[in-house]
Amino acid sequence: MINMDLSYILTELGEEREQYFNAIAPPIVQTSNFAFKDVAEMRKAFTDEYATYLYSRGLNPTVDILRKKLAALDEAEDCLVFNSGAAAIFAAVLANVKAGDHIVSVRKPYSWAQRMFEVILPRFNVHHTYVDGTDMKNFEEAILPNTTVFYLESPNSWDYAMQDLQAVADLAKQHQIITICDNSYSTPLYQKPIRLGIDLVLQSATKYISGHSDVVAGVLSGSRAAIEKIFNSEYMNIGSGIQPFNAWLLLRGLRTLPARLERGSRTTKEVLAYLKQHPKVEQVFFPLDETFAQYELAQKQLTGACGLLTFVLKASNVEQVETFCNSLQHILMAVSWGGYESLVIPRCAGIPKEEFDAANIEHRMIRLYLGLEDAAYLVADLEQAFNKLDQ
Repeated sequence: MINMDLSYILTELGEEREQYFNAIAPPIVQTSNFAFKDVAEMRKAFTDEYATYLYSRGLNPTVDILRKKLAALDEAEDCLVFNSGAAAIFAAVLANVKAGDHIVSVRKPYSWAQRMFEVILPRFNVHHTYVDGTDMKNFEEAILPNTTVFYLESPNSWDYAMQDLQAVADLAKQHQIITICDNSYSTPLYQKPIRLGIDLVLQSATKYISGHSDVVAGVLSGSRAAIEKIFNSEYMNIGSGIQPFNAWLLLRGLRTLPARLERGSRTTKEVLAYLKQHPKVEQVFFPLDETFAQYELAQKQLTGACGLLTFVLKASNVEQVETFCNSLQHILMAVSWGGYESLVIPRCAGIPKEEFDAANIEHRMIRLYLGLEDAAYLVADLEQAFNKLDQ
């Protein structure tokens, strides 16, 4: 993949404006299928649907503009865009396993990846081993003769544990193992897994790519051969491709991606500094903070990080965690991240209340996403919620 200027990718690549009346914004080609002038042309499309437009379950002109931009951002030869990040994960893994195979995954992966590993794939005699991906030795020791996939998340979206992607990729190539990395936290602007040797990189485009909390989508990038293989099987069979209107919304989101990340990065620095000194905060997790356990690796692999951080509330019971979160007036309580609005989610929301253990710092974790609001506005909201703990 030839490196391109970021501004060119976001504003020009794939946009053949003379083909659609010189409109600045590309059209939404909202069609289910495409007509042919003769039987020979249709026969050619049936032979190779990856090379032409036949039916929008496969290729679509609006989606193709988006694919070109996203592949270029990942420094990949090609990519596919799905109607969710979970669909991209499922297709990437399913395309690279068969009955009897073994997967090595980082521990505590994204919930729907975990469900695939633990519930769906074992029905087809595909099994897995979870490892602490912060130590390369764990990957080496987990390899079996039938291991075909390393599944990575670097950083993950709670404590931001990372893997040395280049080292893992080198090890995988020695054993003919496919590497798949979820890059949702960093976006292609702040981390380039393919440049580090990873075979397939995916991300939830619901988050920073969209930026407006109005689209659910996923991206999978890699070599043309790997992407074409997935297109002709998992992508087409499952029918999980993104629809033209949502692709258009993602194109809109891409235009402002660098500006939004820059704004989020500035806000993150201010809010991070506030949380680190707060007497009711026990610990803060953020990859580019010097207190982060893998700070050296984060500096090596990431060119930036913004928006998403986790802090541990000093609390002796679940009610205190709930009081803090329920007291927030402007920061919304919701899953996901990457939009214009700030969000919070307590880890204990996914734990039965009776199982809360104050001695377990994970139970007192609160994940905070910082949107495009002013930092002072967000700090004031956090402060008044902290103050409620004293009442």
